[in-house]
Amino acid sequence: MAHDPHYARKSIGDFAPKLAELTDEVLFADIWARSGLAPRERSIATLAALVALNRTEQLPFHFARARDNGLIEAELVELITHLAFYAGWPCAFSAIGVLRKELAP
Repeated sequence: MAHDPHYARKSIGDFAPKLAELTDEVLFADIWARSGLAPRERSIATLAALVALNRTEQLPFHFARARDNGLIEAELVELITHLAFYAGWPCAFSAIGVLRKELAP
């Protein structure tokens, strides 16, 4: 899944146009494109925050993006396992369930 630069506009733009604009133009076109961190590192940081905050609804999109940014299945599982000790077991178990569904054939 290559990132669609108009993803937010297509998914929520009709209902929340400003949020869609900020998502597409500021978050993904600016923040994610900055040179201070590689996309792979940004994916790890983003997934860590989402898992720790138990934001499971956002995980499918960011698991796919992380894979586009070079993370493999084993690394995603390892990341979640590591986060269990910092974010808590319930957050890790919820995240691993989402990842399992996303990777299912």
